[in-house]
Amino acid sequence: MCALTPELGIDLGTYSTIVYSKGKGIILREPSVVAKNMLTGEVLAIGEEAYIMLGRTPDNITAGRPLVGGVIGDYTTTEQMLRILLKRLIRYRSLFKPRVVISVHTGATGVERRAVIDACKEAGAGEVYPVDEIIAAALGAGLPIDTPTGNMVVDIGGGTTSMGVVSLWGIVVRASIRQAGIDMDEAIARYLRRKSNLMIGERTAEEIKIKIGSLEKYENDPPSLEVRGRDLLTGLPQTVRVNAHEIREALLEVVQVIEEKVKEVLERTPPELSADIAEKGIVLTGGGSLLRGLDSYLSQSLGIPFKLVEDPISSVAVGTGRILENLKEFRRKGYISPG
Repeated sequence: MCALTPELGIDLGTYSTIVYSKGKGIILREPSVVAKNMLTGEVLAIGEEAYIMLGRTPDNITAGRPLVGGVIGDYTTTEQMLRILLKRLIRYRSLFKPRVVISVHTGATGVERRAVIDACKEAGAGEVYPVDEIIAAALGAGLPIDTPTGNMVVDIGGGTTSMGVVSLWGIVVRASIRQAGIDMDEAIARYLRRKSNLMIGERTAEEIKIKIGSLEKYENDPPSLEVRGRDLLTGLPQTVRVNAHEIREALLEVVQVIEEKVKEVLERTPPELSADIAEKGIVLTGGGSLLRGLDSYLSQSLGIPFKLVEDPISSVAVGTGRILENLKEFRRKGYISPG
């Protein structure tokens, strides 16, 4: 591998894009949001700069997420976002196009997988190595996936929750559902519409989840928060106070769907690997797994220990980085190949 070739690992997620640079670690963490001029098609902003525009743009400008449910929903916008990111990250002139290891949604079809590879190449990448996000998450979590033992990962991202049992560098059982962090935000917004006739935006719902969202049960005085939005009956600005118990009720709509899918995967897992999982527990990764009390709730409900990794948001990106650091060996063993 030529040292002059820039080498990057990319976790291209519905909610955020995280980039790992070989030898440096995580160098970028931005929301996967793009703001565009609808009349000219010009990209006005990406990442955090575009995120703050959500729900605040005039008719001629749109701010949104080009990835939906973990896969590319808007190919052109995704390619534009990746192109800007690559130019921003590779500040020096290189004779070689960057070599990229990029995560691909576990439930992606062949066409969707190809779209990720093509978008990356159109954005300026040279060799592109796709890796299943469950493999990347397991590597990022430090699991011994090269051994004949069962390792189970549940990766709760922004748009999807992916889960799988990994052994000997392969995924034995896998599943993916479009219920994850953004769906938790939407559940909170629905709850407030239903209970208080209050309309709130995406950013406000996320703020509520971060500040008081929890699956814990408080005996007395649960944390509460004043929430501002629009009254659906009068159309006027309105402020209501909500507490953690109320938000827990909303969050359970999504969490219980994830719980049922985990049960399904466990039921399909071979007995030998099930024994390993029962002993070692299940690893939680992804930003959605940061919901307070989630690991304890799932452990109690399913009777299996759930363990939250140290930096769940970065697990997939760190996993792509570990592949980058050992790319020659992994290629030789046939674990990964360019797309």
